[in-house]
Amino acid sequence: MQDTQAEATLKAPGEQLRLALVYGEAFNNLPQDLYIPPDALEVFLEAFEGPLDLLLYLIRKQNIDILDIPVAEITRQYMGYVELMKAVRLELAAEYLVMAAMLAEIKSRMLLPRSAEVEEDELDPRAELIRRLQEYERFKAASEDIDQLPRVGRDLYVPRLDAPDARARKLLPEVSLEELLISMAEVLRRADMFESHQVTRETLSTRERMSDVLERLKGGGFVPFVALFTAEEGRLGVVVTFMAVLELIKESLVELVQNEPFAPIHVRARSDESSLPLEESMEPSL
Repeated sequence: MQDTQAEATLKAPGEQLRLALVYGEAFNNLPQDLYIPPDALEVFLEAFEGPLDLLLYLIRKQNIDILDIPVAEITRQYMGYVELMKAVRLELAAEYLVMAAMLAEIKSRMLLPRSAEVEEDELDPRAELIRRLQEYERFKAASEDIDQLPRVGRDLYVPRLDAPDARARKLLPEVSLEELLISMAEVLRRADMFESHQVTRETLSTRERMSDVLERLKGGGFVPFVALFTAEEGRLGVVVTFMAVLELIKESLVELVQNEPFAPIHVRARSDESSLPLEESMEPSL
């Protein structure tokens, strides 16, 4: 038998406590020929969370004013509940027994005769119990309000989904047409600076240069040695011209003349008059 609430075992004042309720029929006493093993019953008492909760239940059930508690009747019903738990071999918490002792003490103090003077000065024996019940009632009401709030796992269920990889989206700045044109002009300027030109050198021939030198010396006069070289041809042109002059000297086609040390060198083609001094040979050309 399972009894989820003690309300099924407690009745109003004057009624006997029910032992069991089978298919709507109440049983107050065990049948004489019924054998129940010690561990055959399992009773769940989930309605009460402590002695104060049980007392508050008894008071509310009978619509009793919490400030005017009939201690004798409440004590009787409370002890009936305690005896019921003992009968079904439930382990009683110590706080239930402490409350039973407190109720018995209050009941005894209220039954003792007191004089009028003592009654005026002495506090109501129920004052401490009433204070504790009122405090517990406030906490119980707050607990019920909190329990009505949505709870994860009972009212709300959190989906277990793998969150996608968060990628920060980089906002690109807005570029105006004017800035784009300025940037394009800068690119073109840099391109002009790094533009490469492939220069193909003209092939110079020593034999051709020898002919050129003889052509320049055709008049028979002296020509300055440096006048045979062209700066635009670069080093290659200088070397080719120099080699051409050396070949002409080797073949005795030209001669070099220098009047004094460190004086300018002149070149002329060999002829019959090649034995004349430089000054005499240069006179007709003056």
